[in-house]
Parts: sequence; structure tokens; C-alpha cells
Amino acid sequence: MSQSMLQTHNVPDALFPTHSFKLGFTTCSTAPALPHLSTVPLDDAALGIHKNTGKLRHDVVRPPPPIRPSPHPEPERAWEARYGRGSCSPKTEIPGGLGFYLAGPKDIVKALEGGAKEAIFSYRMMLEKDWEFVKGGKLPGMYGGVGELAYRCSGGRQHERCKCFNVRLMWRSEGQGEVYAYLPLNDTNKEILLAVPPGGQTNSDYGVSTGKGSWTFERGVWITVAERVKLNDVGKANGELQLWINGTCVIHAKGLTFREEEASHIKGMHFQTFFGGHTADWASPKDQRAWFADVSGVIVK
Repeated sequence: MSQSMLQTHNVPDALFPTHSFKLGFTTCSTAPALPHLSTVPLDDAALGIHKNTGKLRHDVVRPPPPIRPSPHPEPERAWEARYGRGSCSPKTEIPGGLGFYLAGPKDIVKALEGGAKEAIFSYRMMLEKDWEFVKGGKLPGMYGGVGELAYRCSGGRQHERCKCFNVRLMWRSEGQGEVYAYLPLNDTNKEILLAVPPGGQTNSDYGVSTGKGSWTFERGVWITVAERVKLNDVGKANGELQLWINGTCVIHAKGLTFREEEASHIKGMHFQTFFGGHTADWASPKDQRAWFADVSGVIVK
């Protein structure tokens, strides 16, 4: 797949930054009729959802209308995330948001476990129109690794970090966006992730803020997020991380190491969102809601 094709905006829907892929799925009922793309319901069993966080719910609802029309048909069904007043990280007294792992339909899982090296997962999201960002919070992104070690790669984990990766998104104060990357700990990964414009920072034993401020989340409108991971060849630093917001490429980092052994695979999405951080100064100041819809994924190769 040429980089020019992956950069192009001449695609029928921002959920699919490339329309050349081997296999794909979407829950978007109005998705373009692309080859090898199947439509599935917004349903836990159909999407391979597992390891739901505690008592957090992801009810399917009809989302409210956005504050202005979207460039695509607006989702009629979405998961609703509720962030109660005072809610923060899932490990704190008042958890909020939602959290689970999403593998996709069975044919996608088979392709990923069979060694697919490159995939894109995407979704649409909308924040409540009077959303308060506070200091920041997490949003869904891709993950992978070796078997069960692929899980819980985030949250400051240091053990077996060479056997997992997690590239969720974050919003920061005033809606600044970034990728919050947990990759195998080495100097090359750190250098490349910090160099993504307009800048980044390390966060103690936690993830690396990558491309902080390369886009801004807007309240009350549907935003299309598409994230691409290209695994490195074992022994080489030639992996890639790419992110599109509303069809525009905002982050593209090359020369990364996602894995150190062939058994490390792309697993799907860590579909998690919450305020935090994990201390009270990150918590939501009021009851808030966000919606997630049109979940999609494609195996590029």
C-alpha cells in the first residue's frame, strides 16, 4: 500500500481513509459499498466485546442531534458513555465513562490472530454540547501484543512492556487532542513519539503524549476518528502509527517498534473513555455524556 494512497482524502467516508483493503466491517448502516466490507450490528456479540470494566455500561441509545449538520448521515444508534460528577479513572471511587476490549467480527479476529500486519480501526464520537474538558481524559484507540499480555498495557504498567502496545487517544484542557502511546520502552520509540508535531511529553511511568494539540475536539458535533497501526518487522524499527480526524491526517509517526516477536499481534480496540489521570483534580465537575457510533475496522494487509 503506497503512502500516497493512505494520505489521500479522496475517499467516500472518513471512516475509511483507504478504500483498498483485504477485509473489513462497519456498524454504519449508511457506509459506502466498498469491496470486502460487511455491515454488522452495534452489538456486543457481533463485535467481539469482552473484559467490560466493572459496572460501567455502554447502552445503545438514539443520540441527540448535533449542534450543526454533519458531512455524513448522522448515526441513529450509538453507545452512550456517562461520566458522573466527580468521576475519574476506573480505579477511583467514582468511575465513569465506559471500558471494554473490541476484537471485531470472527473473520477479523481470525485475520488479526493469523498475523495481519496492518489495520485501521475507526469510529464516530460526539461530546455533549456543554462539555467541560477539565485537565483531560482517555478515548478509544488500538491495542495489541502477545496473548493475554496485550491487556492492561496502560495505567503505568512496566512489567512485560515489550509484549504489548496501546495507542488510545486523549483530550486535554481546551479540547486539545493527542495519542497517548504505550509502546515497548526504548529510546527510538520515545524520540520518534516526542518529535510528532506540534510536540509531546513523557508522563512519568505512564504513556507518551504524542502530537499534543495536532487537532482540537469540538463539542456537540460528530467527529470521525480513524487510527492505523502498521506492525514493524521483528528486529527492525519500521512500524507506523497514523491518525485521521474527520478524514485529515493529523499524526503520522514512522520508524516505530510495536513488537519484538512474531507472536505479538494487533488485537483490536481498547474501547475505553474516562476523565483522568487518577486524582480528583482530573474529575468531571458535573454529570456529562458522550456518544460513540459507526465502529469500523479494516485489515489493510
